[in-house]
Amino acid sequence: MLSNRLEIRPMAGAVGAEIGGIDLADLSDGTVSEIGGALAEYGVVVFRDQTLTEEQHIAAARRFGQIDINRFFAKTERHPEIALVVKEPDQTVNIGGGWHTDHSYDQLPALGSMLYAREVPPAGGDTMFSSMYAAYDALSDGLKETLSGLRAVHSSRHVFGKNRDGLKGRVGNPELATQDAVHPVAIVHPASGRKALYVNPGFTLRFDGWTAEESAPLLSYLYKHATRPEFTCRLNWRNGSLAFWDNRSTWHYALNDYQGERRLMHRITIAGGPLHG
Repeated sequence: MLSNRLEIRPMAGAVGAEIGGIDLADLSDGTVSEIGGALAEYGVVVFRDQTLTEEQHIAAARRFGQIDINRFFAKTERHPEIALVVKEPDQTVNIGGGWHTDHSYDQLPALGSMLYAREVPPAGGDTMFSSMYAAYDALSDGLKETLSGLRAVHSSRHVFGKNRDGLKGRVGNPELATQDAVHPVAIVHPASGRKALYVNPGFTLRFDGWTAEESAPLLSYLYKHATRPEFTCRLNWRNGSLAFWDNRSTWHYALNDYQGERRLMHRITIAGGPLHG
């Protein structure tokens, strides 16, 4: 147990915890600090039964850092800080339907994301998380040594740099997908001091200085390794649930198993800083 004051219930052995007894609309400085510590330890923390206005959601996010406005997602009508993660009953493609971590394509990757469930389907629409602490720890000493000298190229071009008919109206601005970023393959988490694997299937293109063809076998191995079941947890959403995940130590995957139903989520991304190996 990390805290004597927070009600922390781990969701699985490697990643995730639910925190009870917290109203995110009324956070003290001490509670903010403790939540930050839990986030660094568990990778994702979940708060149930929240009743937040858009303004309260923004205010809660700002307690943990500056808001990073995503340039590709549709926004709520009144608040550009809030990205819409929505799938309507007549749509078949969801947002985030593959393993990834948000904003690894940025020069300064995001610290985390706060996703708030406003309308969820009666069944389905869960989110999977995987611990990149656990993934790194389980590597052999030889592979850890190999990765210690590697950096990887991340990009948004192949994801957001094209018109995607299945996401029309929800994801856009392909002309803004012009940036690439290079980050260490194994990072030292700035809050926990633990090593974490920092590549992901969504946005990593190749190892820096390697061709894509040369990179593919090792990246494929790391991607398969990092989603071993014992590294993961599964979040079953309810209306009013809020998940706050650390983009530097987790991957996530939004399951698309609720065809014909509506799912409406509000996401705020919190800015981070440079990553070091």
